Amino acid sequence: MLLREIAETKISAAHLRKILDTIPTLASCNLPDGSNEFLNQRWHDYTGLSPQEARGRGWRVAVHPEDLQKVLDTFRALRTSGEPREIEHRLRRHDGEYRWFLFRVEPLRDELGNIVRWYATNTDIENLKRTEEKLRQDERELRRITDAIPLTIVIQRPDGTPIYANQAVLDYSGFTMEDVVASDFRARLFHPEDLERLREERQAGLSRGLPFEIEQRARRKDGQYRWFLVRYHPFRDEHGRLVRWYATGTDIDDRKRTEDRVRNENIALREDIVRSSMFEEIVGSSAPLRRVLAQVEKVAPTVSTVLILGETGTGKELIARAIHSRSKRSGRAFIRVNCAAIPPPLVASELFGHERGAFTGALQRRLGRFESADGGTLFLDEVGELPPEAQVALLRVLQDREFERVGGSQTISVDVRVLAATNRDLGIAVAEGTFREDLFYRLNVFPLRMPALRERGDDIPILVKYLVNRYAEGAGKSIRHITKPTLDLFRAYHWPGNVRELQNVIERAVILCDDETFAVDDTWLTPVVAPHSVATRSPLVANLVEHEREVIEHALREAEGVVGGPAGAAAKLGIPRQTLESKIKKLGIKPHRFKTS
Repeated sequence: MLLREIAETKISAAHLRKILDTIPTLASCNLPDGSNEFLNQRWHDYTGLSPQEARGRGWRVAVHPEDLQKVLDTFRALRTSGEPREIEHRLRRHDGEYRWFLFRVEPLRDELGNIVRWYATNTDIENLKRTEEKLRQDERELRRITDAIPLTIVIQRPDGTPIYANQAVLDYSGFTMEDVVASDFRARLFHPEDLERLREERQAGLSRGLPFEIEQRARRKDGQYRWFLVRYHPFRDEHGRLVRWYATGTDIDDRKRTEDRVRNENIALREDIVRSSMFEEIVGSSAPLRRVLAQVEKVAPTVSTVLILGETGTGKELIARAIHSRSKRSGRAFIRVNCAAIPPPLVASELFGHERGAFTGALQRRLGRFESADGGTLFLDEVGELPPEAQVALLRVLQDREFERVGGSQTISVDVRVLAATNRDLGIAVAEGTFREDLFYRLNVFPLRMPALRERGDDIPILVKYLVNRYAEGAGKSIRHITKPTLDLFRAYHWPGNVRELQNVIERAVILCDDETFAVDDTWLTPVVAPHSVATRSPLVANLVEHEREVIEHALREAEGVVGGPAGAAAKLGIPRQTLESKIKKLGIKPHRFKTS
C-alpha cells in the first residue's frame, strides 16, 4: 500500500523520509544495488547507529554475524528475481542485545517496470521466537516423558496422519521415525484382516472429535501380531480447535488369550451339560448312525426345512438340536413344541399367539412359539398330530413366512427355520386324509430317518457302558464289570422303545445292583407279541382280538377311513388317536380301504 502510494504520487525524498519515520517498525530504503540510501528514525533509535554510521554498508554491523551472509544472499536473490522476499534474522540493539526480526523486502518500479528502489521493514518477532522455542522445549520434554512411558504413543494430526511415535512404538515395531510418518505405516504395522475395520472405526471416531478406543492387532518386529487396546484422545488449543490426536496403546494380548480360553471352557462346559442330558442317543459309531450325522453336518448350515423320521425313543429331538447348534442360528432361540401334547383347540394359540379377548380366558396378548423363535429355530415334535386347521396355518407360514395371531388382524412376518419330527408314516396319513399333502411336501424338503436301536447293534456295548457309568455315578456306586450274557441279551433284544427303553432298563438295574458287576436277565425285558402270533393264542384271546378288529373296522367305515379329528374313528370309539393307530398297526388294518372316493 505504501509503495503504491509512493509510486503514484512521486513524492519527494524528504517527504518519503518523514513517512518512513512514522512507521511503527524498523524501515529502510535501498538503492537497486542493495546499498543503503537511508533508514528511518526508529531503526537508528533501536540500533544506536547515527545516519552517518549506518550509511552505505555501515548498517551491516547491526546484523548478527551469523545472519549477515543470509541477508546479503537475500539481496543478491532480489536483484536476480526482482520478487519480494522475507527472512528471519537478528539485529543488535543499542545496548548490545540481539533480537529476532522478520525482514521483508519489496521492490519499487518505475513506469517501465525497472526497479528504482528497495524498501525493507524489520518487524520484532523476539517474543514469538521465544514462544516457539518454549514450545519446542516443551515438546522435547514431552517426548522424553513419552519415551519413558511403557505405553505405545503416536501423535497424529487432526486428520489422523502420524507425525511422531514414542520409543515404545519404535522398539516394538522395529520402525524408524521415517517409517512412522510414511504413508504405508498402518498397512505395515496392523494385521491385514483388521485394516478395513480399523479404517471405518477410526474415520467414525475422528469425525466425532471425541475420545474413542479400538482393539487391533499390531505386528511386532519378530513378525508376531499382538492385540492392543488403542485409546484416542483429542487435544485442542485455547480456541477449541482440534490440533492433535494422542493415540495410546496398551498390550492386551494376554487378556484376549485368557478371554478366549475362558470362552472355550464355557463352550466345553455347556456342551458337557447338553451331552449329559440330551446326547445319550448319539453315543456310538455304527454305520447307520454315522450316515445320519453326516447328513446333519451337510444340512445344518443351510436354511432348509428338515423332517426327522423315526420310532419313539430314537433321539429325534437330539438331532434337531444338533442341526440348530451347527447352524448360523445357533446363537438364537431353539423353541420346541410337542404338537401331540397340545389340546386341538389351543394349537393355533400356542403356535401363533393370541390377542387379548380372542377367547374366554385370553386376558392379555400372548406371543406364540413362532414369534418367540424369530431369528432362530422352531422344532415341531410329533408334527403328524396337528389338527387340520393348524396344518393350514402352518402351511401358510412355511410358504409366506407370515401369520396373524388368534383374534388379530395384523400380519406378522417372521424369520424362522422349521424342523419337524414324527414317528408316524406321513405318506399313509396323507393317503388317509389326516395330513395335508401340500404340507407334507413343504416339510419333506430334507428327510432324515433316525435308525432304530436294533439297527445299531454295534453301538449297544458302547451305549451300555456309557449309561451304566452315568447312572452309577449318580447313584454313588462303583460298577466295574458288565457281564457278557447281559451284552448278548441286549444285542439280541429288538428294543421297541429304542434308546429310551435302554436307559430305563439300565437305570433300574443300577439302582438294584449290589456289587461291582452289572447284570440283567431276560425277565427285565418287555416281551412283544408279533401280529402273526394271534393265531397261536387261546380261543378266548383270539375271539377278543377278532372282536376288536371288527369294532375298529366298523368305526373306520363310518369315518370313511379317517382316524383322527372330531369326526374320525378315534373320536367315535372314545379313545386317543395314538391308541387307535397303535391297534390298527398291531392288527394289520389298512384304513385307506374304508375311504370313499
